Amino acid sequence: MGKAGKALKQVLKSYGITQNRLAVVMQVGRSNVHRWVYEVADPVGDAILEIRKGLNKINPAAAEEFIRLYLDESEEDEEQS
Repeated sequence: MGKAGKALKQVLKSYGITQNRLAVVMQVGRSNVHRWVYEVADPVGDAILEIRKGLNKINPAAAEEFIRLYLDESEEDEEQS
């Protein structure tokens, strides 16, 4: 669990974006973003797209980084070795 959460946490920290700001832009409760960031719950497929859209409105580079980190398979490759 938590690949999206790890990616989101890293992007928020790297780009100085607060959980609250992302929640407001996405029009979701901050508690949802908190659960994703701390890997309490994984965002479903549609939420991944909404996270990307929200990040894109704040900082397009952050949105690109989120998707890059989320889709990066090197972590999974290491676990399977």
